[in-house]
Amino acid sequence: MIPKGSLIIIGGKEDKAENKSEMQTVNHDFSSNEILKDLVKDKKDRIEVITSASAEPESLEEDYRNTFNEIGYKNFGFIHFTKENPSQEDDIERIKNAKTVFFSGGDQERLYNSVNRSFIDVLKNKYLHDEDFTIAGTSAGAMCIPEIMISEALNAEAMVGYDIELKKGFGLISKCIVDTHFVHRGRFGRLAHAVILNQEVWGLGLGEDTALLVKNGSLATCIGSGMATVISAEDLGKTNVKNVEKGEPVFAENLKVHILTDGCIIDLENRTIKMTNKNNKNKKRNEEVK
Repeated sequence: MIPKGSLIIIGGKEDKAENKSEMQTVNHDFSSNEILKDLVKDKKDRIEVITSASAEPESLEEDYRNTFNEIGYKNFGFIHFTKENPSQEDDIERIKNAKTVFFSGGDQERLYNSVNRSFIDVLKNKYLHDEDFTIAGTSAGAMCIPEIMISEALNAEAMVGYDIELKKGFGLISKCIVDTHFVHRGRFGRLAHAVILNQEVWGLGLGEDTALLVKNGSLATCIGSGMATVISAEDLGKTNVKNVEKGEPVFAENLKVHILTDGCIIDLENRTIKMTNKNNKNKKRNEEVK
């Protein structure tokens, strides 16, 4: 079944209060709070922020509260559950009544371990059937969204055998693995390794203040001031990934890489990419210049 809802998968450090993007001064297409403005269609719609990935949820709450007030959102709340105190019926009812569920950053394994099956089932059901419902995640919250999640990995100078641990994610989108803070934290190697181990999926490496807005379960538009890196191992040539010893370097031939920026579109189902800078924002700017 094709989902009727939307996903927003964010690379972390999205432009918000007290956390202004460095791209604000260098990217002429920068737009303040661009990503977070897409969380809901109407500013009166309910947003529930899940802070369970964070070890310091109180500071996150203050940050997002200031940003949401700046944007004009008034109807939002925060939910923090843990492995020891997982989601309860009251939390699930709040999710049922929300228009957007937003997973904050922190630790992806902490987040995954804090939710129970009934919570995920409610999310999936709303995502499948409610065209006005959005699930968003930033940083660790974004990494949990696909079927496969990077749990632990080294950011080393080489890919080496057994330096990465992959686990099950929320399963809200298939055919991809997501990594975040991709450029700033030098994560090309670990995402490439994950894709080489799972050649049927694409790796989506999201830069900071960059997101993919996903419609129809697979059609994703890049938004934000940074870039998204797509890694494909579909046409992989020679590699030693399946028989490499622990600690030995991994090599791979014919790994493919694509770079997306604001307005570019990727179809995860059909494996096609449309490179474009003819997005609505540029059109509006050109009209204003005229």
